[in-house]
Amino acid sequence: MWHQLRGFLGPRTPGRGGGHPSRPAAPRPHNLFEAAAASVAAGAENDPVAAAEAEEWVSPEALAFGVRELACRAVLALARERGRSPRSVARELLGLPSA
Repeated sequence: MWHQLRGFLGPRTPGRGGGHPSRPAAPRPHNLFEAAAASVAAGAENDPVAAAEAEEWVSPEALAFGVRELACRAVLALARERGRSPRSVARELLGLPSA
């Protein structure tokens, strides 16, 4: 499984932090979780420019995976905070009737 996910994480940056002192370090590429966080936050803040920028950082498949992981973590955190099931919190967030 980790081997399959490695492609979603973006390219590795060998030697980060230990480069030649006279050369500036190359900017680190964004990973899927950074892209997902930036994309979702931009959507929540109604900032289409920031959302479009974040969507360029990774492939659409990687972004979808990251957004799904973010959604799962957010629903679990809210469910724990509210003492409710993740299913009921997810339905409430989407404005769906209780099941």
